[in-house]
Formats: sequence, C-alpha cells, structure tokens
Amino acid sequence: QVQLVESGGGLVQAGGSLRLSCVASGLTFSRYAMNWHRQPPGKGRELVAAITRAGDSSIYADSVKGRFTISRDNADNTVYLQMNNLKPEDTAVYFCQAVNGQDNYWGQGTQVTVSS
Repeated sequence: QVQLVESGGGLVQAGGSLRLSCVASGLTFSRYAMNWHRQPPGKGRELVAAITRAGDSSIYADSVKGRFTISRDNADNTVYLQMNNLKPEDTAVYFCQAVNGQDNYWGQGTQVTVSS
C-alpha cells in the first residue's frame, strides 16, 4: 500500500520559514517525480514545485520562485519543501504527489498558516 505522509506545517508569522517533509512508502521512490501542491482556503489546488526522479532539475510557480526550494533524498524516500520569507498568501493546505506516468499518489496534506 502506497502512503505519502506530509509533516512540518504550522502557524508562522510573515517573513518566517517552514520546512515541509513528505515521506513515501510502498513504492520505489526513485522512480517517481515528486510535486508539492497547495490549496488555499476557498480556492483550487495549484502546483507549487516539482522535482525530477534524480533530483537534478526542479521547477517552481512564479509566486514562490526565490523563496521556496524543493529537494529530495532518495535514500530516505523523502521530499522536502523549504519555505522562506513566507507571506499570508502562502496560507494553504500543502500536498505532496508522486508521479510516474499514469501512476500518481497523494498525501493527506499539511496545513500552513501565515499570519500578517
């Protein structure tokens, strides 16, 4: 059974930092590209960052470029999202996703709340 478990969310003041983690089990982690998405209150889900299977390339939404960094550790089956200089508009539930062709799996999400 595939599981993706996010952690690291919480309440932080604007300008602060958080590091999200997503630990995968039940799959061959290195075969999956990994994405972080977020869903702000009352809005749809959006892609925040993505990283290749080997971790040698990544992309970011324009809204987080220069502030967020995605990374992965294939030995620990974990993908991270380092979030710096957080803004109130970053408030959302953050989800990780594992993708390999038509296979994709989602975590349950972790809440990030940024106060002004």
